[in-house]
Amino acid sequence: MSHPAADLVLTNGTVLTMDPARTRATSLAVTDGRITAVGHDEVKDLVGARTEVVDLRGRLLLPGFQDAHIHAVMGGMELGECDLTETTDPDEYARRIRAYADARPEREWITGGGWSMESFDGGIPTREFLDTLVPDRPVYLLNRDHHGAWVNTRALEIAGITADTPDPQDGRIERDPTGAPVGMLQEGAIGLVGAHLPARTAADRLTGLLRAQELLHSLGITAWQDALLCGADGYPDSSDAYLTAALDGTLTASVTGALWWRRTMGEEQIPNLLHNRRRLTHGKLRCSTIKLMQDGVAENHTAAMTSPYLDGCGCATDNSGLSFIDPGALKRYVTALDAADFQVHFHALGDRAVREALDAVAAARAANGFRDTRPHLAHLQVVHPEDIHRFREVGATANIQALWAAHEPQMDELTIPFLGPERAAWQYPFGDLLRAGTTFAAGSDWPVSSPDPLAGIHVAVNRTLPGAEDKPFLPEQALDLTTALAAYTAGSAYVNHLDDSGTLRPGNRADLVVLDRDPFAAPPSAIAETRVHLTYVDGRRMHAAADA
Repeated sequence: MSHPAADLVLTNGTVLTMDPARTRATSLAVTDGRITAVGHDEVKDLVGARTEVVDLRGRLLLPGFQDAHIHAVMGGMELGECDLTETTDPDEYARRIRAYADARPEREWITGGGWSMESFDGGIPTREFLDTLVPDRPVYLLNRDHHGAWVNTRALEIAGITADTPDPQDGRIERDPTGAPVGMLQEGAIGLVGAHLPARTAADRLTGLLRAQELLHSLGITAWQDALLCGADGYPDSSDAYLTAALDGTLTASVTGALWWRRTMGEEQIPNLLHNRRRLTHGKLRCSTIKLMQDGVAENHTAAMTSPYLDGCGCATDNSGLSFIDPGALKRYVTALDAADFQVHFHALGDRAVREALDAVAAARAANGFRDTRPHLAHLQVVHPEDIHRFREVGATANIQALWAAHEPQMDELTIPFLGPERAAWQYPFGDLLRAGTTFAAGSDWPVSSPDPLAGIHVAVNRTLPGAEDKPFLPEQALDLTTALAAYTAGSAYVNHLDDSGTLRPGNRADLVVLDRDPFAAPPSAIAETRVHLTYVDGRRMHAAADA
């Protein structure tokens, strides 16, 4: 029996299907954007006069990567601003800030970010540093994790922040011994200055999205979950960019949008969330997720912990971090959202926040039964051992940002000493979660850290940063390569409700990535050297490396 010729056949390589029923093949065929055959020499029978044939030349073909926690529009816009990433040298920061400001005399504000807390004593930069570089215009620079902002004196003056300004409930103004602001704002205090920034235009946001999409496709990413749409509480709203791109067809990736839960409101916001779910679901865009940010980050001691942070002498303080949403209210909110068929996506970094999120999911399960809402918890820096088994029991996915699970100055100098040895050993417990039967998804949190999935996979397997010679960070918590790849493909497809992707099987969408080598054939220490050669979305080539 003859079959219609395929549009595309990729052959003569290793096809890693991520399908446990048939893990590997050598050829794959695509017709009308869908996979029509996976196999060996028999797939070549589908080659016709108009079939595009790609010789894999021994390279590895696998499902397109999916990022389960990213801020793509934010990252794309920041690519066009003052970029302080890829360095921790304060002198280099100064050079870039001055050069950026000098080249843009027309800009009312100097904005950007990507600086690392490890670059400054105690993680706190000062306004005086910025004043020497840009004395006449306000400067606003988010740090690498986007939980803090470095500002100059002019920015503080515009916002009216003085020694008499109280800290907001969900943040902190860093101060000198006299109480005067030093130029560093933590968490909710960011918004005190952020509210005065020039408004971003719709064109700015759309440009940022399309710039980000091009970059992400070049890294083999074919779908993602944007963790902050319809922002509030000091965070921007990028939903109009997604809607425009979804309606005009320029959105080529499949995107799940996580609608922001306003932590200053309660159940009364659910009707508006239902409205936004309908309004923002078109074509490649689906907005059926709610983002609940339960705590901050460990480096500035705002991640919610079950016991207090330590001080520089190793003694307990009176600070256990912040729970942005009351835990009892969180149970009610999650139960109501689950009943409305919303997925919930938690920012849960400290062990108390993780427990509060799991308690909320358990409450929803008890009230509503196990619905196919696929809740997931992102970040999971510190997980109490007593809570490891609960992910499987309540059906919550562990959404890991694996690139963070390594020794680096921010970890070794600003985190471990203030957690103490017992709690520091509970960080990023991927291995324990795997052994407990947890489902994994994976993301980057870009622009907080690199969006390159292969860099994250490298750290998940090695527990060291690419190229680093440090000892592995809690090596017993490492994942094997297959599990790490599954998290960035099938696992993220699961939380994105993209059930016809994430694995290579007939009938699934032809979202594909071709790597320049088979990482299974090289030492684990070389995983990060792997590069993306080709990316396909719905069978259409979206990226080709120069040497592909």
